[in-house]
Amino acid sequence: MVPLTMRTVAEIVEPCASCGFWDSSPARPQPTQGSGGRAAKRTWLASVEQEWGSPGWSVHVDDHVAGHLILGPAHLVPRALAFPTAPVFEDALVLVAARIAPPYAGQGLGRVLLQTAARQTLSRGYRAIEAIASRAGDPCLLPAEYLEAVGFHAVREHASFPRMRLDLRTALAWREDIEHALERLLAPVRRLGEVPTGTATRGDQP
Repeated sequence: MVPLTMRTVAEIVEPCASCGFWDSSPARPQPTQGSGGRAAKRTWLASVEQEWGSPGWSVHVDDHVAGHLILGPAHLVPRALAFPTAPVFEDALVLVAARIAPPYAGQGLGRVLLQTAARQTLSRGYRAIEAIASRAGDPCLLPAEYLEAVGFHAVREHASFPRMRLDLRTALAWREDIEHALERLLAPVRRLGEVPTGTATRGDQP
């Protein structure tokens, strides 16, 4: 897990890297794309990092960037105010993007990113993460079905743009579940590697 900063902005996965949807004012009718979108994202990331700190993380697998997650306080995500289900509650950060590169999809990396976001959000004094979701396939919004699958619930329903919320205690419980699962998986391996009581190992021999 690598924090997103101006030094690591290149690790944002496409198409988010060249899209300025969340990084521009809602007064702009057409968010910038392409090179303009990349410039808008760099400008936004620099201002957020200076005022608030890193707004997300990228996840690496074998030195390859596999995905990213971006979030921040509502006053630094002005585009969120453009939706009919805004604003988010004051105790929550706004999740604006979470994307896993296709070769790494289905491996649980999205949940790893959300677990990291949950722990860091809680440490900053917030109690939840909220997102403006899409039920209509909008490319710049997270699908409502995905958010529901990872523990979010709707706090303000809408036919197209529900506002959804993740209680941080729910997200942090995932880590405990994963650790218990790993313990069960590793137990047989550990038993195979154990040395029976009273048996000398090679290092014990004179």
